[in-house]
Amino acid sequence: MSDRSHSAILSRRLPESFSIARVFPALSKRRGCLWLDSASNSAEQNGLPSGKLSRYSFITCDPIATLRAVPGDDNPWDTLSEWCSRLGSSLDPELPPFQGGIAGLIGYEAATWLEDVGVAANNDLPTPAIALGVYDWTIAVDHLKNQAWIIVRNLDEQSSRKDLQQRLDEVESWLNVEPTALMSSQASSLAARHEAGFSTDHHGITSNFQSGEFRAAVADIVGRIRRGDSFQVNLAQRLVHSMDLSSPELYQRLRRVNPAPFAAYFDGGDFQVLSSSPEGFLQLRNSHVETRPIKGTVSRSGEPESDKRLATQLSASKKDRAENIMIVDLMRNDLSRVCKDETVQVTQLCELEAYQYVQHLVSVVEGDLRDNENAVSLLKACFPGGSVTGAPKIEAMKTIAELEPNPRGPYCGSIGYISSPETADFNILIRTITATGGQWQIPVGGGITARSVPESEEIETWTKAEGMIRAIIAADD
Repeated sequence: MSDRSHSAILSRRLPESFSIARVFPALSKRRGCLWLDSASNSAEQNGLPSGKLSRYSFITCDPIATLRAVPGDDNPWDTLSEWCSRLGSSLDPELPPFQGGIAGLIGYEAATWLEDVGVAANNDLPTPAIALGVYDWTIAVDHLKNQAWIIVRNLDEQSSRKDLQQRLDEVESWLNVEPTALMSSQASSLAARHEAGFSTDHHGITSNFQSGEFRAAVADIVGRIRRGDSFQVNLAQRLVHSMDLSSPELYQRLRRVNPAPFAAYFDGGDFQVLSSSPEGFLQLRNSHVETRPIKGTVSRSGEPESDKRLATQLSASKKDRAENIMIVDLMRNDLSRVCKDETVQVTQLCELEAYQYVQHLVSVVEGDLRDNENAVSLLKACFPGGSVTGAPKIEAMKTIAELEPNPRGPYCGSIGYISSPETADFNILIRTITATGGQWQIPVGGGITARSVPESEEIETWTKAEGMIRAIIAADD
């Protein structure tokens, strides 16, 4: 195979038979493994979103520098800004957009350096608020073209072409491992296991709320909204299950059971993040921004007629559409802080998208960055995504810190990359499991409005947890 050189970037085409899933078990053993996984590409036969949303996947590990911070540390956003400014803009237009750079986790509590929003007091399973690395290589897969490359990049300003060639050869040597099959056992039916319905003690899974407490918190938020404190607040409960297999094994099972276009796996050393997220936060391409807020959820039954009926109900729901439109307005406002005013537009409003176990209303807001802005200033203007906070954002986040018993950690933050100041992509970490302290954390939440019914809101959180619960149940079998 021939190598391709572009400025400070060197790439090598991999065989068409290459599969990230095959090499993941080996790479997951290396420091800082990160897989940005368009898992829904493998499930197009199920009618899941594909094409644009799931075109690329990337895997990397072994960062040459790391940034890790917890609330109370010096502001890590300053370091991130400095790193971004040093990346340069010379990417190879013939390759997928992540060609090495800054990548990893920006957890929900990273917002505490941006605004005074408070933090839940009981941090019993701590993880860093920011855990990022500088990665000088990646494997990039273009699912549309069925092509894959190893890409190495000079990011330390001292590497020669010979050094890049050696790094490329080193990475390729890591791929020469025996194929490892994905998990083959299937999760049994939740309905068969739980004929009485969901509860907060669900196949070994417990919540940081008792059922009555969660409903009381929903009612509290409804009262605050009716008093005029907020328009909408996202409330989550944290489900917990004891770990009984490795994080890479569980992730392989999760992506089979619950594929999604913005899925990800990240190893932060003493914690791992396993996500089947359907939601994109910020995509930046040549300074053009797209955000895809999700609000409005119903389950899928697996029966076409039933799913169609539920979809019709969701599309007609005044509560869900109002919830979505409020977040669209919030994201328009956030983008206007860093984008040219005339370019901020809503290009999709409350359109239905179906996933493995749920159906969502999804909107799209787009804009073009002003000349003096970049990927980090965009993140700072918009983080965290309005779909996981509520509106107004700061007041909603203060309510979340007051009512939720524990910090959110990675949940409702983002995983993604910055390949240049004008090129980045981050998801929103919903449908996400965090492994730490011998426990799997599975937070699930939803937007509370003046029309919310506490019992229905609690049931919705369990609906959102179903794909993750199925993966864990399969792990128990």
